[in-house]
Amino acid sequence: MTDIIIQGAREHNLKNIDVRIPKNCLTVVTGLSGSGKSTLAFDILYAEGQRRYVESLSTYARQFLGQMAKPDVDSIDGLSPAIAIEQKTAGHNPRSTVGTITEIYDYLRLLFARVGTPHCHQCGNPIEPMTVDQICDRILTLPADTRIMLLAPLIRDQKGRHDAVFDRMKKQGFARMRVDGKICRTQDHPILEKQKKHTLEVVVDRLVIKPGIEKRLSVSLELALSLSKGLLIVMDLDKNQDRLFSETASCLNCHISYPPFTPASFSFNSPQGACPVCDGLGSITAFDPDLIVPDPGLSLRQGAILPWQNRDSVQFMEFLDALTTHFDQDIYTPFKNLSDRFQHVLLHGSKEELIEFYTEQAGKKIRSKKNFEGVIPYLKRRYKETDSKSIKEELKRYMNARVCSRCQGTRLNPASAHVRVSGHTIWEITRLPIKRTLAAIASLTLTRKEEQISAGIIRELTQRLIFLDNVGLDYLSLSRSADTLSGGESQRIRLATQIGSKLTGILYVLDEPSIGLHRRDNARLIKTLMDLKHLDNTVVVVEHDTDTILASDHVIDMGPAAGVHGGQVIFSGPPEKLTACPDSLTGQYIKGIRQIPIPDIRRKGNGRHLTLVNAEANNLKQVTVSFPLGCFICVTGVSGSGKSSLVLSTLYPALCNQIAYTNKLVGAHDRITGIQHLDKVIHIDQSAIGKTPRSNPGTYTGVLPAIRELFARTPDARARGYKPGRFSFNIRGGRCEACAGEGVIKIEMQFLPDVHVRCHVCKGRQFNRDTLDIRYKGKNIAEVLDMTIHQAVRFFDNISAIQAKLSTLVEVGLGYITLGQSAVTLSGGEAQRIKLARELSKKSTGKTIYILDEPTTGLHADDINRLLSVLDRLVAAGNTVVVIEHNMDVIKYADHIIDMGPEGGDKGGRIIVQGTPEQVAEHPTSFTGYYLSKVLQKKD
Repeated sequence: MTDIIIQGAREHNLKNIDVRIPKNCLTVVTGLSGSGKSTLAFDILYAEGQRRYVESLSTYARQFLGQMAKPDVDSIDGLSPAIAIEQKTAGHNPRSTVGTITEIYDYLRLLFARVGTPHCHQCGNPIEPMTVDQICDRILTLPADTRIMLLAPLIRDQKGRHDAVFDRMKKQGFARMRVDGKICRTQDHPILEKQKKHTLEVVVDRLVIKPGIEKRLSVSLELALSLSKGLLIVMDLDKNQDRLFSETASCLNCHISYPPFTPASFSFNSPQGACPVCDGLGSITAFDPDLIVPDPGLSLRQGAILPWQNRDSVQFMEFLDALTTHFDQDIYTPFKNLSDRFQHVLLHGSKEELIEFYTEQAGKKIRSKKNFEGVIPYLKRRYKETDSKSIKEELKRYMNARVCSRCQGTRLNPASAHVRVSGHTIWEITRLPIKRTLAAIASLTLTRKEEQISAGIIRELTQRLIFLDNVGLDYLSLSRSADTLSGGESQRIRLATQIGSKLTGILYVLDEPSIGLHRRDNARLIKTLMDLKHLDNTVVVVEHDTDTILASDHVIDMGPAAGVHGGQVIFSGPPEKLTACPDSLTGQYIKGIRQIPIPDIRRKGNGRHLTLVNAEANNLKQVTVSFPLGCFICVTGVSGSGKSSLVLSTLYPALCNQIAYTNKLVGAHDRITGIQHLDKVIHIDQSAIGKTPRSNPGTYTGVLPAIRELFARTPDARARGYKPGRFSFNIRGGRCEACAGEGVIKIEMQFLPDVHVRCHVCKGRQFNRDTLDIRYKGKNIAEVLDMTIHQAVRFFDNISAIQAKLSTLVEVGLGYITLGQSAVTLSGGEAQRIKLARELSKKSTGKTIYILDEPTTGLHADDINRLLSVLDRLVAAGNTVVVIEHNMDVIKYADHIIDMGPEGGDKGGRIIVQGTPEQVAEHPTSFTGYYLSKVLQKKD
């Protein structure tokens, strides 16, 4: 078949639609937010493609896989196995990095294990293999009469019972073995647990260092090395210490031997390679002096030490007075002006000297001398000893992740961290941006033998790095933690990985891959999508980007509106015909019939400024930047240029700490001036408004509590004594207990997908019969929750408190969602606009700064138009709005632009230009200015 044919699709808001999608083509599904794009692409195409593939597996395999229920569609013909590349973060595992999730790090581990040259981690000299004679000479340098035991390692950290190993040693005549550190007789060895890791070493000989043992020692060494493939453990029985010797690697200067290096030796997720101090995380969580003393300008009396801030008893003050008197300091001196010695004693304690205190016993004050424990040792002890979760959470406020002092962030043990290939360690290569990593791999100087061994490895490494470069991620490093990646970056990494797999005949479904990508890099992304298509795959992309729409082979425009008013196919065909469709909003915006206007006047603000001085977080190069207050400000720049580091890692947490007295970790900077002009800072991101299915727009915006109060005041409710809690499906009493207020009951089906059946007691209404008997204006609480926001606005037209909050949801374009819609079904863009609506419904002081990170994610041009009017309203009230954005329609609308660059990664972190859009457009080296000038030229 040449097409994927969908007939009778009714999932969610789809109106029984029929769609044809050409195979082996790039198809873009576009339309207003909530019009049914994602439902068609993910809940129909991807879900059914995945379901059919999984059903081809055995029932045994299927019970371990996440199953997807059959979508509500009559038929789908011509479907291929489907892979979804969604817009979500790569995960929160601190061990995941760009290198591990792309598998590039696996190839690097193999490269270093096979052609790497070990270097001593103490003296830095190359490690040379030791012969039997050299090992023998080294052992004979031990003091005379030293008792030693020679052991041959057989099994190291491997699971199993290892009965065969014991039997083999028994047959070869060895009487003793060391099992997991304990010596035992070979005949009476313990029975090992199969699921635990074990280490087995056979005792080859026991000797005393004295003249005349050279021959016996040499023979025993040869035997031990032959048994363990070149490894030997010499145990000093007098000191109970082990020394490892190897025929393959040993530093003769520092007397350090190394085991053979394997790919696992370079894995920070394996005990063989991980740093023993931080366990391969690269950082350790410890009590941070900067969090314990967040404001060094305060004195001890004013509460400079945060854990002591609320301690003001007479006894505590006497203790503080005695402590400061002993060190000749003053309780009213700012912490930063106290002597270095006293600061150290306050934080870390004093074990060297006794301090005179008064303690009260039996009503009498008794003078005594004792050591001062110190704040950090006290917090450590309290954290270790307490079993209370609340106390541990409280203490975590003062803890922070710091670079591991042992491995310095490399995550590897010293031996693995000092193996080099052509002068580079594996850590040095993974720290480089992708583009420089490519250059480093290409410039490796190898011997002929090493070239033969590594040719295939280097070829695979180069291909995968090129794929990442092609999707615009050249600024990332392989060591970048996966949990710091944005949704767009994670999606493009998976896209590059799929291209590298070179699968054919697959249906790929992508969700806005252009998110977080500067317009300069759009062409590279589109080429990547085309490469995926040219491998005979079908690529379906949910997208709003004009460049991607015009570059596609086929466009499906959904609409005409959102929610219940959407779910129809407005246009399906080649992109060049889209602009001729009179019903297509997308076509009208592309053609220019409709457009987001360019403001006639740029606001200059209220004359006050917020200035951030010498910001150095991540790749920022001592940036000093001024934000004019009372303006709509856009922070722009190519991906990785430092926008998030400036705004989200430095500005936002610093403002929170000083305005809201929080304890957030702030990027390095000198100071911020102008904070006195603000009284509130609000970050509106795209995270979910709730973590449970019971969370919904009504509860988040505060509408439902008011509605419950309304129902509780009805005559019937008052007669029955019902309180507002009766009308909550989170509380026992009013909800249906058969389904615990969820309306559905989940039935686990083992190897079939879980079935969610409508509750047979409440019929999906979530409340019990008595609660549903209470009606307001003829509607019960379940019927109210099923209303769309548009319907609810009309229903509660005479209740001003409810009306005001619902009207803001309509203003941000969410009139189509229902009051009781589960939070987990809302998109990131919808969640962000709900948060905006909640802020709009509050009384503004005109001194608030709002910070948004790419608010246009998931939004159609018409939705962006509505969003800008909402942001405009916030600024008109005297507030300041700071937006990180790539969308040119938003950038051209701004009053002030801060453009960062010039490139991403270590080539970014500078301010290229700042000013009005017109001023930025005239800058000769600004990529944002180049594309902005084209947009501004369209102004009439």
